[in-house]
Amino acid sequence: MLGMMRQIDDRLLQIDETDRQLIALLEADARLPVADLARKLGLARTTVQARIDRLLARGIIAGFTLRRGAALKAPIRATVLVCIEPRSQPEVLARLRQMPAVEAAHTTSGRVDLLVQVSARSTEELDATLDKIAEARGVKSSESLIHLSTKLNRAG
Repeated sequence: MLGMMRQIDDRLLQIDETDRQLIALLEADARLPVADLARKLGLARTTVQARIDRLLARGIIAGFTLRRGAALKAPIRATVLVCIEPRSQPEVLARLRQMPAVEAAHTTSGRVDLLVQVSARSTEELDATLDKIAEARGVKSSESLIHLSTKLNRAG
């Protein structure tokens, strides 16, 4: 079943095994020169550049970005599970956007309405951010899960 879904996805995206290998190389190090990518894939540099351009144009690759190293990342991270009042999502999200410690907010299905990712430089900063989230108009309740250590991180 999973193999069939991958075939369907690949046909819709129109990517082949070479594209998948190219994407994997770029995920590992997006700064690799095209010449190095070409050598690793056994293709001409112009062919690799054309494939990258096509993947970008089709939205399969959304872009290239910087990943912060440990020295720049806030050392304390938490996930906040938030329940909100009916029809208050726009107001709550507007408030979350004003909080620099809030990195992302996701709507969810299940017992909570929002999953909010927070980072902070100190426990005091985290505490203040959690208070601001809990006190925001439209928030019924929140539960904080402080990240202790990372055991697996495929996102980088």
